[in-house]
Amino acid sequence: MKRREFFKYTAPAAILPSFINGFSVKAFGASPLLSALQGAATDNDHVLVMIQMTGGNDGLNMVIPLDKYSGYVNARSNIAIAEGRVLPLVNVKKAGLHPSMTKLQSLYNEGKVCVVQSVGYPSPNFSHFRATDIWLTGSDANDVITTGWGGRYLQTEYPNYPVGFPNAEMPDPLAIQIGSIVSPAFQGPVTNTGMAITSTSSFYDLLEGKEDDVPNTKAGKELKYIRMIAKQSNKYADSIKLAAGKVTSQGPYSNTSISQQLKIVARLIAGGLKTRLYMVSIGGFDTHASQTNSGDTSTGAHANLLGNLSNAISEFMADLKGHKVSQRVIGMTFSEFGRRIKSNGSMGTDHGAAAPMILFGDYINPGVLGNTPDMPGQANVNDNVPMQYDFRSVYASLLEQWFCIKKAALDEVMMKDYQQLPLVNSLACSTVTNIPDVNQNAGKNLISNYPNPFVARTIISYETSGGHTLIQIFDTMGRLLATPLDKVMTAGKYTIDFDATILPTGIYYARFQNGMVQQVRSMMKVK
Repeated sequence: MKRREFFKYTAPAAILPSFINGFSVKAFGASPLLSALQGAATDNDHVLVMIQMTGGNDGLNMVIPLDKYSGYVNARSNIAIAEGRVLPLVNVKKAGLHPSMTKLQSLYNEGKVCVVQSVGYPSPNFSHFRATDIWLTGSDANDVITTGWGGRYLQTEYPNYPVGFPNAEMPDPLAIQIGSIVSPAFQGPVTNTGMAITSTSSFYDLLEGKEDDVPNTKAGKELKYIRMIAKQSNKYADSIKLAAGKVTSQGPYSNTSISQQLKIVARLIAGGLKTRLYMVSIGGFDTHASQTNSGDTSTGAHANLLGNLSNAISEFMADLKGHKVSQRVIGMTFSEFGRRIKSNGSMGTDHGAAAPMILFGDYINPGVLGNTPDMPGQANVNDNVPMQYDFRSVYASLLEQWFCIKKAALDEVMMKDYQQLPLVNSLACSTVTNIPDVNQNAGKNLISNYPNPFVARTIISYETSGGHTLIQIFDTMGRLLATPLDKVMTAGKYTIDFDATILPTGIYYARFQNGMVQQVRSMMKVK
């Protein structure tokens, strides 16, 4: 029986109710995304580690826009990072990193990091809960869906879930989350594939088979019974113990939550676990107030968070390299939204729209993807970072370029044909992707408008290389107002008469997308 057919007529089972190093661990055997990965065109042992930055990260103070620094300072003078403190990046003049991210700077300069600028989605939602749901399910802003961003693939490929897993081909959980939040990203189309963890056993207690004593009471007996049932349903404990037991030493890690979570992930990967997807989290990014210290804006709450994140990623990569498994792994950071361009009076920032993502790993194509965000001359409280890249384009690119999913399956998984970005070295799937350098048109205006400023109408000019071409109009809140163009074009230069009569005066953004290439240009309507 072929490998693909084998998986099609079997299905994952679900749970690992245990604590590792004090962190709850959830094993998702039937994650839709992971089911998609098992049906990939190419067999590989690739792993994706997702780091969720909960609360809404201030991307402008993480990746500082050096080429638009004066506008950045004018918009947030009370929290702006001093230009001389910004960490430079090799061969990059337009942006630098927060001063606390020295370890990530070193990884970038080694060619192991890609920064993707201004990642978001049309008409962003500013609720933590709804925005997180959108990012984890891959839905549009106005759609509520009940599966994770890989669930659609499972629906067609694994109709017999949950029978048949674990098995000799895949004895390990397909996805593991460390922490207390059950991610909708792993939600199957029929049933929840994970279970909440309430035990407080440590990792070493798990390896040694220890568990806390229960009181000799009726409640204690009930607890003992619940634990027994959990053990019976825990089909992955043995494989977790086996993998962890193979690793007797690890590199040094900081004593922070995010470092200790990644230490567990590194141990399981180094121990040979076949798990394809891991999720960890670091909280505290909802920085409405006291984001920085008043005497030194490079220090404070946000600096501590970014420093902990930077150190953890560096420690994780060093540990993987020491165990000679770093080439198996790509990692990415994401947050439910960014923050506003203008800071508030409490030395903080409020809920915003787009923000940068960081991807890291041996096979990542290094660099800064995209331009630094436009900084309005006189920023107001409603100004948001305009979206350059849809977050689902990042997902789609990783699925195709790292997990080697075929295009037909990818379109089912993501529900739409999203833009491919050059994130992963083409050798990862042993194929040539033919994805062009999306920065090759830097300095060339692919979209413009005249007159600008304009009163009621303006002519939008654009140049397409052919194929699918998209033009979207956004306001400063990130809301999608119009889509003047969305179709397959022949290569050439074109114009569109855009009627903005009904729009109020103000700043707008025209976003152009053509295949792998995109540009964002500001437009101003006046009276």
